[in-house]
Amino acid sequence: MRIAQRRGFVNITPQVEAALQESGIREGLVLVNAMHITASVFINDDECGLHRDFERFLERLAPEKPYSQYDHNGYEDNADAHLKRQIMGREVVVAVTNGRLDFGPWEQIFYGEFDGMRDKRLLIKIIGE
Repeated sequence: MRIAQRRGFVNITPQVEAALQESGIREGLVLVNAMHITASVFINDDECGLHRDFERFLERLAPEKPYSQYDHNGYEDNADAHLKRQIMGREVVVAVTNGRLDFGPWEQIFYGEFDGMRDKRLLIKIIGE
């Protein structure tokens, strides 16, 4: 994954569904994991107003600036990104039923980036039969 700006949310449900179809399983579990300490994977609604609400909420809890407010900042200026990731979560697990992601209404899988503009890895692990 690579996000062109410092923060953003990307709906990765189509990529996860494609990986699931490629696996051929009908029943099981899909694990989706952000493999970086300043990124997140979470499930929620794909609605732009909600995403702006997430951004404001996270910025109130862990503001990016002033950088000097964080002991972690020194080599990098991303302490807030570590905190935002902790709030939004590292990974999700979704049931697979009849070869499909078994979601509730409006649920989608998102990648949350809090310190972007560089390559990061996303892991999709599928277990089942």
